[in-house]
Amino acid sequence: QVQLVESGGGSVQAGGSLRLSCAASGYTYSHYSMAWFRQAPGKEREAVAAINERGSTVYADSVKGRFTISKDNAKNTLYLQMNSLKPEDTAMYYCAADGKLWVGLAPPSWYKYWGQGTQVTVSS
Repeated sequence: QVQLVESGGGSVQAGGSLRLSCAASGYTYSHYSMAWFRQAPGKEREAVAAINERGSTVYADSVKGRFTISKDNAKNTLYLQMNSLKPEDTAMYYCAADGKLWVGLAPPSWYKYWGQGTQVTVSS
C-alpha cells in the first residue's frame, strides 16, 4: 500500500524559510514521478514543483528561484526547500506520486497517490 506522509510545515515570517519532507513507502520510490501541490482556502489545488525518476525538475512560475524540489532515493523522501517565503505562499502543501511517464507540471488529476498535507503559514 502506497503511503505518503508530509512534515515540516509551520508558521514563519515573510522572507523566512521552511523545508518540507514527504516520506514515501509501499512502492518502488525511485521509479515514480513526484510533486508538491498547495491549496489555499477558497482556491484550487495548484502544482508547485515536480521531479521525475531521473531527477529532472520543473517549477510553477510563482515559485521559481525561491523553491527547490529534491529527493533522496536512499531515504525514500521528497523535499521542498522554500526560501524567501511570501504571505501568498500560505496554503496546505501536499506531496503526490504516480508511476506514469512524467509529463512535467501536471494537474492534480494526473497523480494517484497523495499525502495528508502539511500547513504553511507566512505572516507579513
